[in-house]
Amino acid sequence: METEIKKFIKEYSSEILDGNAAIFAGAGLSMSCGMSSWKELLKDIAEELKLDIDRENDLLSIAQFYYNKKRGRGEINQQLIKAFKKKVTLSDNHRILASLPISTYWTTNYDHLIEESLEDEGKIVDIKKTIENLAQSIPHRDVVIYKMHGDVDDPSKTVLLKDDYEIYHQKNALFITSLKSDLLSKTFLFIGFSFDDPNLSYILSKIRILLEEDAKPHYCIFRSVRRDDFEDEKIFTYEKIRQELRMDDLKRYGIRPILIEKFEQIKDILFHIKTKVLSKSIFISGAAEKYDPMHPDDANKFVFEIARQLAATGNKIVSGFGLGVGSSVVNGVLSYVYSSTGRLLDHHIVLRPFPQNIKDIDERKEKWSRYRKDMISQAGIAIFLFGNKKQGSNTILSDGMREEFEIAKKHKLTIIPVAATGYMAKEIWADISSNLNEYYSSLKLRNAITILNQLTLDQTEGLVTAIIKAVEATQEL
Repeated sequence: METEIKKFIKEYSSEILDGNAAIFAGAGLSMSCGMSSWKELLKDIAEELKLDIDRENDLLSIAQFYYNKKRGRGEINQQLIKAFKKKVTLSDNHRILASLPISTYWTTNYDHLIEESLEDEGKIVDIKKTIENLAQSIPHRDVVIYKMHGDVDDPSKTVLLKDDYEIYHQKNALFITSLKSDLLSKTFLFIGFSFDDPNLSYILSKIRILLEEDAKPHYCIFRSVRRDDFEDEKIFTYEKIRQELRMDDLKRYGIRPILIEKFEQIKDILFHIKTKVLSKSIFISGAAEKYDPMHPDDANKFVFEIARQLAATGNKIVSGFGLGVGSSVVNGVLSYVYSSTGRLLDHHIVLRPFPQNIKDIDERKEKWSRYRKDMISQAGIAIFLFGNKKQGSNTILSDGMREEFEIAKKHKLTIIPVAATGYMAKEIWADISSNLNEYYSSLKLRNAITILNQLTLDQTEGLVTAIIKAVEATQEL
């Protein structure tokens, strides 16, 4: 991956982890799902005006011309409903963004795809469509979406005509105030905009007026002009120069352009951001009826120290409070939190004890599987310890831990088994060790995992150090 993109991923991921990130979504994000572009939206209207939509650069004027001629926007409203009420499938980009811990979205889109993707993630969404909505808040909300140009459910109030843009600062002053506040306090990723997007030009002018020289750095992803976009070499050369000049101009607004070669790269970039962000959340999978050959007290100290050091290095632990392991995980995190000033417990642990007292075996199995998937999806790394349970008078391998391994593998978590703890953890290492390249993308990480699993259970201090090094190697990717 190119150096500039890697730098962006690192910096923006850091802003997400600090709670300072925001998304500003343009039409391109929805178009990837099959929603209409500006040209498609206005094509029929342009034809009725006897204009060629492909020859028009000022698309806002098309809608205004039609309104002027008809003395109303009834037909335009119908076009909006037709274009943005259709049923489409959410894109991977929507789903990745929705899975990230970002609580602020701004958009000029009229459709409902952003809110649908967030709700699918189980998030409580507070949607601001009108000035009146700004004075209201949904209790316990996870995300706020500012639909600054309105919503397809109320097409007559959408911002579409030149008139709407020109008087926006008068009718929607509170939106402008809210946007200014977020631009000052958060780092935005503008996604789904093109250089010719009329919304982008309008937004940039507002940013310039609002912030002058005080803007935080923001980012915008664009696809490079390509030769195969044009039949004529001269036109390509001209557009290439024009793009370079416009990219340079974005710096006036505190926006750093990120150039990609093809739109498919956006998914890869977002996935890398997700991986980097989630790598600071570590799922500890462990169950132990027995700790052989360790004494239970030594085993508890071992697990305690893993959790304590992970918390001390800035990680959040996700735990299902597994048998014989969960309490030591909690105590390890608590030890660090309460010995450090200014630390909040919620920043370092997510506890998800499994629901009990479900008598029906099939129902319990189904609910526990869903519970595992939800819990593991919140992490980027999974550590596997021990893995046994009691069945009658026998101790057997933990099938729940095997299921957690399969879920972690499916969600592409970095898997760190500690084979020295035996049982299912040892079985998982046996599965992985025969094909390290499939599980670990870097040589440094492969070496760290290999060294970890060459250690024995009497080397607990070395094991803890090796686990921390494997986690750090993952987070460096």
